[in-house]
Amino acid sequence: MTNILASAPHRAVRRGMGQASRRRYSLSTLRNAIAAWRERSRFRWDLKRISEVNPHLIDDIGLTRRQVDEEIAKLPFWQR
Repeated sequence: MTNILASAPHRAVRRGMGQASRRRYSLSTLRNAIAAWRERSRFRWDLKRISEVNPHLIDDIGLTRRQVDEEIAKLPFWQR
């Protein structure tokens, strides 16, 4: 019975250390996700600008007008 009680504090310490390492991993993952969202948003904004200013360039990058419209539709409503 004493062995069970003695091992409980060690488990609590291990759990606390595991949460700290997961927390760092989660922050890194969050930063990467935000960077990816910003990159996609910038890409969509650039597509919108290209489609308005030089629509013939859409063919040069290998996209159809429908694909461009679908990507532009993913922009927030205040940027469309």
